[in-house]
Amino acid sequence: MAVEFDGGVVIGADTRTTTGSYVYNRITDKLTKVSETIYCCKSGSSADTQAISDVVSYHLSVHKLEFGGEPLVKTAAKIFQDLCYNYRDQMSAGIICAGWDHIHGGQVYCIPLGGMCIRQPVTIGGSGSTYIYGYVDATYKEKMSVKECQEFVANAITLAIGRDGSSGGFVRLATITKDGVERMTVLPNQLPKFSEL
Repeated sequence: MAVEFDGGVVIGADTRTTTGSYVYNRITDKLTKVSETIYCCKSGSSADTQAISDVVSYHLSVHKLEFGGEPLVKTAAKIFQDLCYNYRDQMSAGIICAGWDHIHGGQVYCIPLGGMCIRQPVTIGGSGSTYIYGYVDATYKEKMSVKECQEFVANAITLAIGRDGSSGGFVRLATITKDGVERMTVLPNQLPKFSEL
């Protein structure tokens, strides 16, 4: 999940990786750096999404050398879109691309299975997202502060962890602004409590 705020974005994910019903890794870092101020969240096949994010990271490093500056977030999103669309029949990859650039500020792009690309102020993805659409629709509001966005993302992911068998572990967050990236971890004993059921 990722959400825009005035001056940047907050991006977050759970840490569980599954192979069918088998939990393959409990502490996966699903927030992947593709440039200094651009990250992505990945859902679908771990191998496919890692390969795509590696290719995008390579393209952005070449872009930086050619143009002499950090790439725009929409440039990264467009490269993700091209790869996801061109290989839609061979790969299973859903991507959230989020970051900050000096022209457009904080931006969030959703590139779901099939390769569509759309900018949204808040987006969710992955198997756990089906359980939190109602929460996101009811809770999101424009012009949230950084702290409100961090809490909003942590709460939403915690709710997904509580309902989805393929989501679990704890919550990793990254806040991306002109000053760089601040990473946070919300450990299992720090996750918000919504019910004792």
